[in-house]
Amino acid sequence: MAYYDSKAELDYVSENNPSHIKLEFVYDPNFKNNVNYSYTAVQIPTDIYKGVILNELNWTQALEKVFMENSREDPSLLWQAFGSATGVTRYYPATPWKAPDKIDLYDVRRRPWYIQGASSPKDMVILVDVSGSVSGLTLKLIKASVMEMLDTLSDDDYVNVARFNEKAEAVVPCFKHLVQANVRNKKIFKEAVQQMQAKGTTDYKSGFHFAFNQLLNKTNVPRANCNKIIMLFTDGGEDRAQDVFLQYNWPNKTVRVFTFSVGQHNYDVTPLQWIACTNKGYYFEIRSICAIRINTQEYLDVLGRPMVLAGGVAKQVQWTNVYQDALGLGLVVTGTLPVFNLTMDGNSQNQLILGVMGVDVHLDEIKRLTPRYNVRPNGYIFAIDPNGYLLLHPNLRPKVSFIPHSSLCLVNLPEPVTLDFLDAEVEDSNKEEIRRQMIDGRPGEMQIKTLLKSVDEQYIDDVYRGYTWAPINGTDYSLGLVLPPYNEYYIQADLSEHTATQQFGVCLQHIFKCVSCVFREYCKRLHLSDNNTQFLQNFLSLIIDISPDSDDATELASTSYSTIITMSHVHSAADVWDEDPEPFNSNFYRRSLDNKGYMFRAPQKSCEYFFGILVSSAIEVNLGGKLLKPAVVGVKLDLEAWVDKFKILASNVSDGRQGTHKDLLCYLIDDGGFLVMSNQRDHWKKMGLFFGDVDPYLMYALFNNSIYVRRQSFQYQSACEPISSSHTGAAPSGCPITDALNVICH
Repeated sequence: MAYYDSKAELDYVSENNPSHIKLEFVYDPNFKNNVNYSYTAVQIPTDIYKGVILNELNWTQALEKVFMENSREDPSLLWQAFGSATGVTRYYPATPWKAPDKIDLYDVRRRPWYIQGASSPKDMVILVDVSGSVSGLTLKLIKASVMEMLDTLSDDDYVNVARFNEKAEAVVPCFKHLVQANVRNKKIFKEAVQQMQAKGTTDYKSGFHFAFNQLLNKTNVPRANCNKIIMLFTDGGEDRAQDVFLQYNWPNKTVRVFTFSVGQHNYDVTPLQWIACTNKGYYFEIRSICAIRINTQEYLDVLGRPMVLAGGVAKQVQWTNVYQDALGLGLVVTGTLPVFNLTMDGNSQNQLILGVMGVDVHLDEIKRLTPRYNVRPNGYIFAIDPNGYLLLHPNLRPKVSFIPHSSLCLVNLPEPVTLDFLDAEVEDSNKEEIRRQMIDGRPGEMQIKTLLKSVDEQYIDDVYRGYTWAPINGTDYSLGLVLPPYNEYYIQADLSEHTATQQFGVCLQHIFKCVSCVFREYCKRLHLSDNNTQFLQNFLSLIIDISPDSDDATELASTSYSTIITMSHVHSAADVWDEDPEPFNSNFYRRSLDNKGYMFRAPQKSCEYFFGILVSSAIEVNLGGKLLKPAVVGVKLDLEAWVDKFKILASNVSDGRQGTHKDLLCYLIDDGGFLVMSNQRDHWKKMGLFFGDVDPYLMYALFNNSIYVRRQSFQYQSACEPISSSHTGAAPSGCPITDALNVICH
């Protein structure tokens, strides 16, 4: 059996294995990678012995033809992958695997798309034995195991972690109930787990009482309401806590109990095995670091059994949160489908989940299909998942992950991008209600007055917006449309054949003389290819599909004349133009539409040259009682000429002092508190700065007199690069145990 091992080119894998196929690759811009369309690639986790999964490699080989046929039928498909329950990943098209620092920590069973596809949502309580007997290495192993267990949870799950000896208590005191297993909460749990200390004696009953009260609490607390699980990490004990199970869990056994015997010891493990088996769970042993990763994820196989028995009812496509693709594609969502073993084992049906199928959809592809230019400036489309996290939003930006280039302590792959809808916008009670209805799958609409941050996040305006939302058929996402009042209607252009010929003729004559032209993408379904033959086939297929009456043709016609060239200005101005030439992205354009009168932008400095003062205003048109704002006009004012006039004005309102007198301070400040103009020459270098940095005392006085109002907002997507150590002395004594185990176990 021959296959392409995607890690064959990495140093620590032998390239002379006769079963490995050597491939040639070509760059494909759609995948942002070198690919081979004739083969699939196989990725095997470093800590898995390949002899164990030979059968897996054999029967998954048949997927190669299926993937290739899918790609021929739909050229827009990106990565197609199958992740098996044993850890093998087979994906198409083939591409070499990339691992930071040549140490591969990837395991498909830890990826967001596999976790969400392999099991139903979970309510989990993790019980940690912190009695005196677990001190030392055993406690370190328990801490590492708990953190690995947390990594098996997704945003659909709810969790709490408790430590116990004679009594039980939550490791995070403010988490009184189960909380969502999102990135933030898991990080808080991990920090608290690291602070646990061993003392006292073991009382299993106290721990189980705490866990059952958390899981069976009837109060109105958010939870998954599906699988209920207790995870017990201990070194062992004699107590079976039978009275507790009789009180809470028997005979229905609605809560599964999994037990983990951790560390090297000689305790009798029979009670732990009994607890697991009598509560529909499973017993695991973690004797060393290398056993942690495998044993903390195998419980997913047990949770998959009810899905297998449910058959077609459970076999439904699920869509993930937004996350960073491991092969470098960027932000993606993945449609997943579990694969079940439906063969018979004697007289009984198998209850094994074989793995998960996944197909990636790039976020840029979704954005391209949204009618961005139809909703016009300051209008946008957004989408959220059942947890309220954004799938699509103009304020959703990818995080930058900083990975050390020379360190044994490697970081894991980035977590899912979990930006809540309320964190992407300025929050208010109306938006909380919109979010709730979208999560519940209810359609609706609402007109609200809200605060809006500008593109550069330096201004906040009071604006009116209309929100409309509805569920997306066939998914658990909801889609929303946001429009300002002036975008609810648009001007219908005269698109007669004669007019079209005239306009296109004028456009083509001058199109390359324009200094700053913006060409917008209209053929959204045309897929790029370096192969000219394939590109022409795609193009001709698209032309045939677009008839004069089709939606694509209508969209192209209705937007061509007004937007194909969106900005033009003379050469000298273009050389120092610092705004985005695409009006939809420019600060002055969007703020002018939302505000009445003239908008002033403080001068920006580049080297020794000031760009001047930008003044802009929206053109308003009233047709049949409907307000439209089809355009924005503006001018850049010469700074020195206007400062001279400003000095004259300052002299006229003063008590005879000259406009440049040092005791006479005259400022022009815009609505965001930025310095636009000053009569003092030494303030010119500060033009464009926030006035609180120029004259903090005067700015404070303006604030106290209610001339300015303070609005506070937060940027939840910011990331700070870790500060590199400047000393050259001794290196740190070691890595955190959770990172070390990833390196040691291969």
